[in-house]
Amino acid sequence: MLLTPITERVMSKALLDVLIRAGLVAVLAIFCFRIFVPFLNLMVWAVILATTLYPLQVRLRRSLDGKDGLIATLIIFVAFAVILVPTFMLGAAVADSIENMMAIVRNGSLRIPPPAESVSNWPLVGQRIYDFWQQASTDLAGLAQKFAPQLKDAALVVLTTLTGLGAGLLVFFIALIVAGILMAHGEKGYYSAVQIASRISGPENGPQIADLCTSTIRAVAQGVVGIAFIQMLLIGIGFVVMGVPGAGLLALAVLLIGIMQLPATLLTVPVIAFVIVTEGVSTATIIFSIYIFVAGLADNVLKPLLLGRGVAVPMPVVLIGALGGMVTGGVIGLFIGPVMLAVGYQLFWRWVKDQPATENIGAREQP
Repeated sequence: MLLTPITERVMSKALLDVLIRAGLVAVLAIFCFRIFVPFLNLMVWAVILATTLYPLQVRLRRSLDGKDGLIATLIIFVAFAVILVPTFMLGAAVADSIENMMAIVRNGSLRIPPPAESVSNWPLVGQRIYDFWQQASTDLAGLAQKFAPQLKDAALVVLTTLTGLGAGLLVFFIALIVAGILMAHGEKGYYSAVQIASRISGPENGPQIADLCTSTIRAVAQGVVGIAFIQMLLIGIGFVVMGVPGAGLLALAVLLIGIMQLPATLLTVPVIAFVIVTEGVSTATIIFSIYIFVAGLADNVLKPLLLGRGVAVPMPVVLIGALGGMVTGGVIGLFIGPVMLAVGYQLFWRWVKDQPATENIGAREQP
């Protein structure tokens, strides 16, 4: 069928109008994203915290006669206290330790005891450790001068890390305040989330996707924090019983390491080595070493049991999403990764199952 010149001009004009509108919408979206992107991490953290803490608000609503604003304020104040007190204690202890170390270095009273002869008999690295330790006990200044460039680089890395942690903690506290505002309007927020999901994936899938995102965020938050807390208790009890110096601070460090999804063995193995070197090899130190090492690996058993509870997708999907998201996006990726992977998993299988029933391909009508 041939189109008349008038019809062609009308269609061309309509197509041009559509392209111009699409271009203007794209430009508007780009500008909006550039304006919003400095606050992206803050808002993502706020949504994660609000989603995680909202069930507590629902429970308290019955006792406080539905005063959502007051309930959200109380929850945020308690969260501030729970986070600020250990953070202040840890910061004060670290500052005191650094100050004492600097005073010891200035006074020249830093002395490292010589190694035991048994250290040289350790397999593979025993002799190297013995020689290094021996030089540190006899000529610490010369050893420090020898490794001055490496020590300078390590100090810069530590300083950069501490600065990043301080900035991240500030963002987290602001996000906690924003989360309180979101929780005060939790029902409206959930309804908006359902509307957005329905607009993207259809009205039949919207509520399910919104519920899936909510349950996944809560499962990851409860699983990660819960596992880290259990590990802190197990390892902290061992530190206290063995009389390890700074057992409380080390247990708190285990909690932080667990939340960051790093292996607790980064801390437990050096402590085990310290106890063996200072206390010697005995029945008590062997039992302590085995217990602490096993407790440091407990997250490998607890993650499959706790991480995917209450989520309508298989646990490996949540676990892979959490680990992959942590690698690619940091701590925020720990939550975003499993949410994206769970939603993609559900949509993929919904697409696979949403197909017309077909007869068996091998079945043919007989003549």
